[in-house]
Amino acid sequence: MQTTGQRRFLLSAAGCAFAALLAAGAGQAGPVFYPKLSDESAACNACHREQSPAIVQQWGSSKHFRGNVGCFECHAAKAGEPGAYEHNGAVIHTVVTPRDCARCHEREAAEFQASRHARAAEILGSLDNTLAEVVEGNTAFFGGSALLVSGCQQCHGSAVKVDAKSRPTPDSWPNTGIGRINLDGSRGSCSACHQRHTFSAAQARYPDTCGKCHLGPDHPQKEIYDESKHGISFAANRDRINIDNPKWVVGEDYSVGPTCATCHMSATPAQGVTHDVGDRISWNNRPEISIRTDAADTRLGLPNPVPWEKRRTAMKEVCTNCHGPAFADSFYQQYDGLVELYNEKFAKPGKAIFDGLKRAHLADGEPFANRIDWTWYEIWHHEGRRARHGASMQGPDYTHWHGLFEVGKAFYTEFIPQAQELVAKGIAAGGERARSAAEVGGLIDATLASDNHKWFIGQMTPEEKARRAKQREEFAKRYATRSDAKP
Repeated sequence: MQTTGQRRFLLSAAGCAFAALLAAGAGQAGPVFYPKLSDESAACNACHREQSPAIVQQWGSSKHFRGNVGCFECHAAKAGEPGAYEHNGAVIHTVVTPRDCARCHEREAAEFQASRHARAAEILGSLDNTLAEVVEGNTAFFGGSALLVSGCQQCHGSAVKVDAKSRPTPDSWPNTGIGRINLDGSRGSCSACHQRHTFSAAQARYPDTCGKCHLGPDHPQKEIYDESKHGISFAANRDRINIDNPKWVVGEDYSVGPTCATCHMSATPAQGVTHDVGDRISWNNRPEISIRTDAADTRLGLPNPVPWEKRRTAMKEVCTNCHGPAFADSFYQQYDGLVELYNEKFAKPGKAIFDGLKRAHLADGEPFANRIDWTWYEIWHHEGRRARHGASMQGPDYTHWHGLFEVGKAFYTEFIPQAQELVAKGIAAGGERARSAAEVGGLIDATLASDNHKWFIGQMTPEEKARRAKQREEFAKRYATRSDAKP
């Protein structure tokens, strides 16, 4: 039986090699394989086979098992480090971070740390957080909102905190949010995609893995994927996609049913695997007005933003393993057209009107204290995103009915009337408030008189009216079932 001293910090031959890695703080070009399982990890296994056998079984199915990388090699810590504590004679920490993984997976960790995924927790302080902390939440759970912890942070991540015994606190753990802010300064959680303790590459390739976070009313990528030709093809051919193949190169190992990983991360004949999910994305559709991804990365402070044209070229190379170049070119013209339609017709004028109301103090108070706050937020954050994401992934129902239809309905029947009502109240108040309100009213009038919106105020040109009337008449003739059918 091992003594406490024998179990202490990295005494086996394998452990000594790992200790050198820890001391150097350097990564390896590839995974580390040890000649045998360390004594420390063997001791962990002996206990966990009884206490949590499923974890040991999961680990036994992993490449870590075959490389003799065990519990201790991942959870080992130095005494005095944030989150480190003594456990059965060994110094460990609970939360394994990308910096820990980088000891073997240096390139992957570096790519991830440079990605937008790693910054996902920076949603803190946004309107989304105002909803979770103030509108929907309170401060009754460890001084914060229980909704924030169980909702937002489970996808976006949170700042990990520890108690007096260096154990993670319930308001920050368990948490595998993709942008988790770890005690060692790293960001993210590799197990957000590579679920512990199998850490399977194949699992990370399945669309359901991405769908844990990328779904719902404001960013329904999983639902859009399911209705797209790509999702339909995957559902019909999932047994032919060779998803367990270590190489898994599109066009070589499979040619049907691409998944999220296929397009955004996985290898092609010309590109390697990337853990920066933005490497092939050319529009950022998160904000009110879509912007190019390099501009978005610059705003976020990410290092060395890649020009959006280069990213698009990279994605087109993925496309052309299954489609012809003309197909990819035409798709991107369609996608750009939809994004520009949304930007120009609704986003830019809507944001200008909303910002004008705020500057003129016509909609004061905390966020979401006014009806128009909710209306504008849903237009861009929910409906507008759905339309843009639908076009980006070839989901027509989300582009139209769940997207721009909802945008248009809310814009004309809610947003504009609410803005006009606030302007009228401001003008009635008189003084400087009336002058500011009149300026916003002029902006609303100019917007409605523009080519995009003049139909709404009855200013459609006679030529356009005649063309639309003719189309309705032809439609009625085509589908008439009764002799008295009228256009």
